[in-house]
Amino acid sequence: MIAEVVKANELTKVDPVFGQPSFNDHEQVVFCHDKDTGLKAIIGIHNTVLGPALGGTRMWKYANEWEALNDVLRLSRGMTYKSAISGLNLGGGKAVIIGDAKTDKTPEMITRFGQFVDSLSGKYITAEDVGSTTADMDLIRDVTPHVTGISESRGGSGNPSPVTAYGVYMGMKAAAMHQFGSNNLDGKKVLVQGTGHVGETLIDYLTKEGALVQISDINEERMQYIAGKYGATIFAGDDVYSADVDIYAPCALGATINDATINKIKAKVIAGAANNQLAVEQVHGKILMDKGIAYAPDFLINAGGIINVYGEIVGYGKEEAIKRTENIYNTTLEIFHHAEANGITTHQAAMQIAQKRVDDRKKETAK
Repeated sequence: MIAEVVKANELTKVDPVFGQPSFNDHEQVVFCHDKDTGLKAIIGIHNTVLGPALGGTRMWKYANEWEALNDVLRLSRGMTYKSAISGLNLGGGKAVIIGDAKTDKTPEMITRFGQFVDSLSGKYITAEDVGSTTADMDLIRDVTPHVTGISESRGGSGNPSPVTAYGVYMGMKAAAMHQFGSNNLDGKKVLVQGTGHVGETLIDYLTKEGALVQISDINEERMQYIAGKYGATIFAGDDVYSADVDIYAPCALGATINDATINKIKAKVIAGAANNQLAVEQVHGKILMDKGIAYAPDFLINAGGIINVYGEIVGYGKEEAIKRTENIYNTTLEIFHHAEANGITTHQAAMQIAQKRVDDRKKETAK
């Protein structure tokens, strides 16, 4: 075996973790590897001031390890602010497993990952995310108590996707109220990008209200199925960002609002479930504001899932989870008002409110 040696004068150029642009004073980054099961995972713990870091485990076929690291850093940071703005006593964490969930995932791999989670002694609590399932959470529960979103038959809250979608729906209606003067989505043209579990449930809510729904997804078979089930129209154009719609709902992966897409967007409202929708928050949030597009901050309106699984920790049921998720409507309106009053973007407004809660708690515990 030949190991590559990095010379001392080259070390300053490496900076694989602390030098990452997405590194944001994270408390801990854990690299997990198991040769026997093929597990390669990264756990990012951003902040635990408000409580243990809770966030889902995403399994994705990343192009390289840098991409995986960047994703887990951005996602874990987002979880800190998601919990803070939702009033939950939780910190921010996330995990990614490198691999194709359809072909690479095995029960042994997930169990081994659960053992790594257990080694953190509750500082990180995992949950379901893209590429992982309730069944996976049940496997993890066999080896650690530090997991949420387990099946209802085992006393858990089950799949959080429906509650996540309900929160996005509430946030979308609030954004419509701000932008159009009415939260009625009947007749509104909505493009939902991504038809996974959350996207599908959101489509269900929208079609029942009478919205004119168009859908887009890289999975052609899935898209055809959803179109047939809900009567949605498959977007037929070449560029979803140029679609002539009232509302754009990104519900797939993040960073779809970027330099290449932002000036194409015709929608007057952006409200979706995807995490980290703004590729560069300060830059693209400001452009949306200048263009008069009402952007509902993603980490606020997609918080229904974590509100749902939080019930497993503090002991409230589905009814209370729905009630708390419904309040996303009011919080979204507050964010729009705060942003307007202070001449800042909605993303900045949401961040300010969330950061203040973290800072206040830090001061309290320092006394």
